[in-house]
Amino acid sequence: QVQLVESGGGLVQAGDSLRLSCAASGLTFSSYDMGWFRTPPGKEREFVARISRSGGSLYYADSVKGRFTIVSDNAKNTVSLQMNSLKPEDTAVYYCAARRAGIDRYWGQGTQVTVSS
Repeated sequence: QVQLVESGGGLVQAGDSLRLSCAASGLTFSSYDMGWFRTPPGKEREFVARISRSGGSLYYADSVKGRFTIVSDNAKNTVSLQMNSLKPEDTAVYYCAARRAGIDRYWGQGTQVTVSS
């Protein structure tokens, strides 16, 4: 079955950097757009970043543009999110997602990122 396993979350201070990774298995990785979403405390899940299956198109939420970078490695079936200049408002559970538009979507179990001021 499809599994998306996130890692790399933790507690950091404002201004620090953190790198999240997502290892995918059970799917043809190169057929999926990969993305990151997050659920801040008391709020709904929101989009963070997405990379097309070809790697040629990148999309970011305005709130993270210029600070976060999404990278995929088709050879390793992984997608990473490099997060720089972290802010307390980046505190959330971060989820990896895999999607084939109109066909299917899968989610990871989430990893907690906490940014202290």
